[in-house]
Amino acid sequence: MEEVKAYIESGILELYVLGQLNAQEQAEVEAMASKYPEIKQEIEAIEIAMEQYALQNAIQPSANLERKILDKISAPESRKETIPVAEPIKASEPVKETVIVPLNTAPYESKIKSLRIALVACIALLVMSIVALYSAHNQLGDAKEQIAALNLNNEKFTSTVNFMKQSNADLQKIIDMNNDPDWKTVKLAGTVMDPNAKMTVYWHAKGKHVMVDNSKMDLPANDQQHQYQLWAIVNGKPVDLGVFDVKADSTHILVAMKEIGSAAAFAVTLEKKGGSISPTMNQMIVIGNVSI
Repeated sequence: MEEVKAYIESGILELYVLGQLNAQEQAEVEAMASKYPEIKQEIEAIEIAMEQYALQNAIQPSANLERKILDKISAPESRKETIPVAEPIKASEPVKETVIVPLNTAPYESKIKSLRIALVACIALLVMSIVALYSAHNQLGDAKEQIAALNLNNEKFTSTVNFMKQSNADLQKIIDMNNDPDWKTVKLAGTVMDPNAKMTVYWHAKGKHVMVDNSKMDLPANDQQHQYQLWAIVNGKPVDLGVFDVKADSTHILVAMKEIGSAAAFAVTLEKKGGSISPTMNQMIVIGNVSI
């Protein structure tokens, strides 16, 4: 589905895996993943890819790292202490010797050392993970920019190819029309409004087809409030054949107009946008008779 494809390509799944989304955005991604298996598979693939990248680019901590961290976080080791225990001396009793009981701190020192080693390992792993994720995030951003540039180039290339295909098709159609006696070429010349104006109309009387040639059109550009309107003169009366803009349709050389089965001449006037019911005679810019 186009919606799923566009959602995957938006980059939000990578940000979800990296934990860069807020709670609402995370909920949206999880809802989409539960709804579309393709999105869930893509999330799993991103997680696996990042995990593999982190393992492949893991940095071995230096030998002095543990000692440096221990120096920062450790307290002076417990010292052995002795507690003198003495009996009160009575005058009537003989003096007893003081008993010294040593404190056994060996088990605690062993536990503290184990905890320190575990803490150093966790910190080293955390540092390596942060470095790997940062590097992966940067490379992911670069890859997205490259993909966007490639997509833009592909769109431009596709547009150019489509334009060339359509242009070739129109040129071949013009050649075929010139070789077909049922097609008439009507050349329209400028009036007093613009003596240098000109354009070409192709007309197939039997099929009632009317085509305007964009490549052979030399009319002043119309503004956004006006359009040119093509008229067929039938029995002395103008018949509307539709409106067009000068070079507005750059994809096509030939522009199809409304059909007409008979005409003595063709003319073009400049009208308000959308056309008029009847031509504005003082705005007629070109006219041409149909040769018999």
